[in-house]
Amino acid sequence: MHEQSLMNDLMAKIEALVKENNAKRAVSVDVWLGALCHMSPDHFTEHYEESSPGTMAEGAKLNITLSEDINDPNAQQILLRNIEVED
Repeated sequence: MHEQSLMNDLMAKIEALVKENNAKRAVSVDVWLGALCHMSPDHFTEHYEESSPGTMAEGAKLNITLSEDINDPNAQQILLRNIEVED
C-alpha cells in the first residue's frame, strides 16, 4: 500500500509538470532512489509500470539512479529529478 501512495504522488507530480509546460505527455522520467529508500530499481520499475497506464507518464522512458550513499540527507527518499515532455 505504501508503494501505491508513492506512485500516486509521483504520477500527480508528473502530470502537474506536463500541464505546467503546456505539453501532451512525459516522454522521459528521471528518478533518484536513496540508498535507504527500501526500493530496488526493479521493484520501483514494476510499480511504475503498473501505475503509469492512463496517465501522462504512460509509455515514458524511466531512468533510475540508485544512490549508495547512506549518509546523503535524502537517503530515505525517492526524488523526481527531471522529466522530458512532448509538446
